[in-house]
Amino acid sequence: MKYIMEILPSLLSGAGMTLQIFFWTIVVSIPLGIVLGLGLTSEFKPLTAILKFYVWLMRGTPLLLQLIFVFYGLPIIGIIFNRYDAAIFAFILNYTAYFAEIFRGGLQSVPKGQYESAKVLRLTYWQTIRRIVIPQVVKIVIPSIGNEVINLIKDSSLVYVIGIGDLLRAGNVATARDVTLVPLLLVGVIYLLMTAIVTYILGKVESRYNTWK
Repeated sequence: MKYIMEILPSLLSGAGMTLQIFFWTIVVSIPLGIVLGLGLTSEFKPLTAILKFYVWLMRGTPLLLQLIFVFYGLPIIGIIFNRYDAAIFAFILNYTAYFAEIFRGGLQSVPKGQYESAKVLRLTYWQTIRRIVIPQVVKIVIPSIGNEVINLIKDSSLVYVIGIGDLLRAGNVATARDVTLVPLLLVGVIYLLMTAIVTYILGKVESRYNTWK
């Protein structure tokens, strides 16, 4: 227990960095995913072609590779990020693509008759999207969004590749220094706790929406 108490502050500090990356990715990528999801269902073919290519590129290449490219590759063309900003940028790019595809599926599942009914009621396109479509889409996509949110917690460990002091890196440093697996066991426990909390919150949100019949 004495050893655990000695290394716990550094692990919690790393967990704080993990939660920062998680928070900013969620806050930015979900709204962007909604916007891009609307773009993917647009009838403007050049726009949908560009967005489909972006989604294909982000989903078809590993997030680890994207992190390396953003931090080490973009400086070649004069775009320089510090480590933290590079991680946030890469995560937002990646998860926006996944959320966009999820919202695209949700938007296409709403019956076209509802759009026609909105026209009869003289609602504008954006009023229709905001008041009629989005509430239904959110209910449909919550389980898929929940899976991606949980994956994000685990994927945040990839930032070690660009030298950010996240939870896993803190555990690896302690393990290498003290030649023991105890830090990594604690890292696993902390990840499980974070995942459990997020799963509980998502379950409550899903239950709330399921009451809206």
